[in-house]
Amino acid sequence: MSTAASRLAESLTDLTDLAAEAGLDPRAAHAEGLHLAAALAEAVPGAARGWAEVALPGITDLASVNEAFFDAASRGRRWRSGPTEHLSHLVAARSSLAGEYAAALTEVAAAAVMLGTAPRWVIDNATVASASYLRAAGAPGSGFGPGSVTVGRALPPLPAGPGTDAVLRAWGLTRDPSVTGGESGRGNDGTGPSGIPTAPDPLSGEADPTMSPTMTPTTATPTATPPDTTPAEEPEPERSVEELLAELDAMIGLDRVKREIHRQVALLSVEKMRTEAGLRAPRMSRHLIFVGNPGTGKTTVARLVGGIYKALGLLPAGQLVEVDRSELVAGYVGQTAIKTAEVCARAVGGVLFIDEAYGLMGDQFAQEAVSTLVKEMEDHRQDLVLIVAGYPDPMAAFIGQNPGLASRFTTTIEFDDYSDDELVAILRSIAEGSDYALTDEARRRVRMTFEATARTPAFGNGRMARNLFEHAVGRHAWRLRDATEPTRDELRLLTVDDVMEQPDDDTGPDLRDRDDAVGGEVDDEVDDAVDDAVGGNTSGDGGGSLRADPDTAPTPGEAPLGDGTVDIPRQDA
Repeated sequence: MSTAASRLAESLTDLTDLAAEAGLDPRAAHAEGLHLAAALAEAVPGAARGWAEVALPGITDLASVNEAFFDAASRGRRWRSGPTEHLSHLVAARSSLAGEYAAALTEVAAAAVMLGTAPRWVIDNATVASASYLRAAGAPGSGFGPGSVTVGRALPPLPAGPGTDAVLRAWGLTRDPSVTGGESGRGNDGTGPSGIPTAPDPLSGEADPTMSPTMTPTTATPTATPPDTTPAEEPEPERSVEELLAELDAMIGLDRVKREIHRQVALLSVEKMRTEAGLRAPRMSRHLIFVGNPGTGKTTVARLVGGIYKALGLLPAGQLVEVDRSELVAGYVGQTAIKTAEVCARAVGGVLFIDEAYGLMGDQFAQEAVSTLVKEMEDHRQDLVLIVAGYPDPMAAFIGQNPGLASRFTTTIEFDDYSDDELVAILRSIAEGSDYALTDEARRRVRMTFEATARTPAFGNGRMARNLFEHAVGRHAWRLRDATEPTRDELRLLTVDDVMEQPDDDTGPDLRDRDDAVGGEVDDEVDDAVDDAVGGNTSGDGGGSLRADPDTAPTPGEAPLGDGTVDIPRQDA
């Protein structure tokens, strides 16, 4: 058994011993600890194997290990931010062992995040969980809370993170940043593994060598800490549903999308009001399917949906996590579930947006990712919204591959291609946002370009408008390259020459002036040779004729070999 697994096993043994002493079922406490450990280590790479060494000794099949690990995690996720069932029972019964049981849970939490290389946010989550157990045990009779650090055993080491400092401040303690601890238990300097001061054993009568005046437990007001002079980032102001819907309505086009989002808001608002009135509300799926061509604003609308759901009180955070197949699928069987679960954990409280979701089809890795997504949607149906996006036909195949997807995605929102007038308006908006403006003639030319562009599945919509603007800015800069004192309008206005692609686009050094670039004599020789080749001998008798052979002549639209061109795909105007 690995060192990390051994530490988890020891912490579970302590937990079950305390449960037995408190009159609880040790086996149930052991299962509770395993579920908690899996929930906290769910996003830690490699944690499933270490967890299985304790939970499933002798089982080495990776698929079985992952299935058991994530099943346990789903059962223990509710304890990431609140006390476990056994701890709640002990606190309600005012048991003198409630504090010790809470401390034992923090030992399990610390051991869980050490089952692999845990990301910082995972450690912070474990800190928050540990703090919630200790605070719950701060009820009368537990001995934990402000002014009371111990209940017959040392304060357990908590994982490093901002939550730890908050808990210590609530107890009137501050952590000395110069102190670092050992690997486990009390370090040589009397600290835990994260530099957090551990309380002395009250039975031994020893004083804590690391306690300073700022670390002394208080029974009155907590010790004031020096003010943080680092300028903090101002949080984004909360926005109301009306403000978010106004932003949606201000977007160019998307009439069908706007109607559907307004309908969803009305539906969810009434559902919330019915619940608050004590009426039964039908269980409505909040997951959405966005279908449409690229550049139609799907990501922007997904971000607004997250904000709207937060404003309605349906999501606690409303953040948007945008991913594709590469961020969900791993290179080996069994790792995809872990990778997908980690992404979902980041999105909990907000919206997970999967673009080109039909990439999760056709192989066992994709199936593993989809199965994990379905499980996460069920486990977090109150605080996670999935939005999947892509082309209409492939998305229908994606949803149909798994019955769990089809039953959870009941609303499809279609993003239509922008009209010519809408694309012109988008281009004007982009230009104005960068202090440019199009002349009337340039606008007419741009509209002709949009009219002549076929609406194929590869049509870029808003992206095409942005690309046209960026190309126009490049031509505008080249046009003014020799201007010494251009006027404000010359610097601001994009003309028809800037927005249209010329056959011989003069956007680089003029190499056609061969008299200057090469020399007149060479130029004359080249001209003479070309004249001889093209017009001098076309009868076919006597070599030197360059008349094309029908079998080797280029087809219409194909450049002849050796003309200096390369095959670069372009979009015809």
